[in-house]
Amino acid sequence: MATPNLAKPIGARPVAAKAAQADTSQISQGRLMVRRFMQSKLSVFGGIALVIMYLLALFAPFFGPYDVNEIDTNYQWSGPSTLTFAGGWPGICGVTQTLDQKNFAWVYTKDCSQSNPIQLFVHGSSYSVLGLFNSDLHLFGVGKPAKIYIWGADSQGRDIFGRVLMGARVSLSVGLVGVGFSTVLGSILGTASGYFGGIIDNLMQRVIELISSIPTLPLYATIAATLPHDISVTQRFFLITVVLSLVTWTGLARQVRGKVLSYRGADYTSAARLAGASHTRVIMNHMLPNAVSHIIVVAALAVPGAILGETALSFLGLGMLPPAVSWGVLLRDAQQVQVVTTYPWLMIPGAAVIAAVLCFNLLGDGLRDAVDPYG
Repeated sequence: MATPNLAKPIGARPVAAKAAQADTSQISQGRLMVRRFMQSKLSVFGGIALVIMYLLALFAPFFGPYDVNEIDTNYQWSGPSTLTFAGGWPGICGVTQTLDQKNFAWVYTKDCSQSNPIQLFVHGSSYSVLGLFNSDLHLFGVGKPAKIYIWGADSQGRDIFGRVLMGARVSLSVGLVGVGFSTVLGSILGTASGYFGGIIDNLMQRVIELISSIPTLPLYATIAATLPHDISVTQRFFLITVVLSLVTWTGLARQVRGKVLSYRGADYTSAARLAGASHTRVIMNHMLPNAVSHIIVVAALAVPGAILGETALSFLGLGMLPPAVSWGVLLRDAQQVQVVTTYPWLMIPGAAVIAAVLCFNLLGDGLRDAVDPYG
């Protein structure tokens, strides 16, 4: 029997590889970036998880069974509700509150023979939906006087689950808004510094070095001490966002400056100048479009830092303060080790911070690979 010829001519390429190369050369760079991003399953997962987080935060009063500031002394330090399927429908076990006179702590005895069925789309406390109209509809709940606590209750009997969802509004939005301000500021000043050079560049770099040398924690403490305690939650949120923006734009400005310095000597920039293009036109049409991919990646990777910054400030009492609800404010209840060991569910807001930061990092890694689809 004849031996098949397994030899392959030198330089021969599979048909599939040629087709893939032809297909790649015919699609736009935007589609190439999307295709490269979709190849990273972890980045896609991080993006989807973040979309879910923001939707939960946006409609937090609907998903939470109770008002975030509703106090119930009958459920102080109550643990997570126990799920039962008595009668074929999910419900929660009944609890009885008693006082441990030796340790002066509330003790909750569960009685699963008394099942409280979980109801869907129940009416409860009223809330505003995106500031457009009011509603009292909640996704789930149980019949009174029983209460359902998915993640337990705090020292005043407030629902941890609803407060974590509501706290996401502040913690997640501070990251986006703060990074948005710092990105705009860093992009404009970094582009101006790299494009014009000379005295403008020297002055800008000295200002950046001065801001970078300021110790941030004493700065936050000084600002927190000077703020009046009677300012509204919205005003405090705005001030914290501005402060975080003013101390985080320097890194992006220097990176953009380096990019613009390389673009300034390119042939297309010289051709635009010789053609009579103004500085504004050169910057807007040639400098920023080439650096925008890098700016997007840096901004995506900076959001976790802003979230951690707000959480740390609020945890130390320098950021958001009660009655405002944020992840940092919720973690203030877990400052004592004894409280954490007794009521571990108070650390759930910390798990939310970890999840959000991890998802933003995964998304940033995918964007970093997507902006260079030919790499």
